[in-house]
Amino acid sequence: MKTLAIALLVLGLLAVAYGGFSYTRDTTAVKLGPIELSVKEKERVNVPLWAGVAAAVAGGLLLVVGSRKP
Repeated sequence: MKTLAIALLVLGLLAVAYGGFSYTRDTTAVKLGPIELSVKEKERVNVPLWAGVAAAVAGGLLLVVGSRKP
């Protein structure tokens, strides 16, 4: 439970700081017999601000609630 809380907190803070992430995808553009032309496309995924804040708050709450002793 503590690991999940820390992961949510860190991912939420990163989402707020960077606003998203990018990755590169390989696609095949043309294939003619033994010749193949591939293209690398850079994609960007935007994470909404509210989602980053919500993840950080949820992680913080899980840390606080999980650390309480009954």
